[in-house]
Amino acid sequence: MTGMSETTMDVLVIGAGITGVSAALELAEAGHRVEIIDAYGPAAMASGWTLAGVRQSGRHPAELPLARAAVALWGDLDEKLGAQTGYRRSGNLRLARNDSEAATIRALVDDQSRAGLDLTFLSDLKDAREIAPALSDRIVAASFCPTDGHADPVATVEAFARRAEGLGARLSFGERVIRLEADGAGIARVVTDRRTITPGAVLLAAGILVNDLVAPLGHQIPLRRPMVTVLRSAACAPLLSPVLGVANADMAARQEINGRFRVTSGAEDWPGDIVETNGRPVIHPRMRAIRETIEKVSSVLPAFAEAELAEVWAGALDLTPDALPVIDRLPGLDNLVVAAGFSGHGFGIGPVTGAIAARLLRGIDPGHDIQPFRFDRFAAHTAAHAPLTLHG
Repeated sequence: MTGMSETTMDVLVIGAGITGVSAALELAEAGHRVEIIDAYGPAAMASGWTLAGVRQSGRHPAELPLARAAVALWGDLDEKLGAQTGYRRSGNLRLARNDSEAATIRALVDDQSRAGLDLTFLSDLKDAREIAPALSDRIVAASFCPTDGHADPVATVEAFARRAEGLGARLSFGERVIRLEADGAGIARVVTDRRTITPGAVLLAAGILVNDLVAPLGHQIPLRRPMVTVLRSAACAPLLSPVLGVANADMAARQEINGRFRVTSGAEDWPGDIVETNGRPVIHPRMRAIRETIEKVSSVLPAFAEAELAEVWAGALDLTPDALPVIDRLPGLDNLVVAAGFSGHGFGIGPVTGAIAARLLRGIDPGHDIQPFRFDRFAAHTAAHAPLTLHG
């Protein structure tokens, strides 16, 4: 560490996931000098590990307005960013495998339809197969949201980062933040493994690592960090257009535009082990979880069992008690905004949550009601946890 101090940016963004890079672009567009710093690179952790659904269906009521606003943006992102995001608005099918799950989905459709979402209840297998003919006969009902979709997570995050760089943002990848140092009512210095930085303001969008940096300052976001197993096949013939989910979120699946299936398990305990392979963080899934994921996906999409398995990894979630993120300033730190705790479904809303965080840093109207995402809502939190919805 050199001890050299830099004052060349207005805002330091810590974390190059979708929220961090979309915030950086918003700030750069507003004329601010921005630096994005990440120990690895764009989409190295949660944003790259995700299934990468872009959905509104199944959202918590507090998140639904953000998801709807994000979907309105996604269709124009390729043009805005000058790069391909792989976005396809091909719908989301949430499947029921028994009568109990069908009742859960029916209630979801009723509730979200009242909120104005275009969501349809499909009461039998025949209707579901009209949208996804490859479904197994285990499906008894489903919901369908035609305006949901999916994208390429790594391409999307890289596109945001490069667009921000084109507007003057500095990208500092492969550099690790060691600590934040407070002085008075804000962050005065950010110490990395290479230097000391003196930013005007800081956006902390570090996912599962957020508490490593805020705990020494006397703050803690109540997070569990379970892991999800992800499998990716070799390219297959086009078979599945919408994203598939299920009522209890124990699996999800989609077919990428390159023909590869990308599927996820439900969440399970993670021992906290991360290894670095080729400069990227890797979490190894359990053999049992791989087998169970193949079985669950194949039970609703039989063709998956015949696909060649190309890649396997696991991703850790930054899961809050209510499964909603924190997007807020921390008490006593006026120039620090935290955007974390996205609980496995932050990718699709990233273009909006990044903008919200950027506007908070600028001291202007965030454009959305952020009361449900305030840090202080955890002051009296209990051990109860909201159910997961996952996949984007």
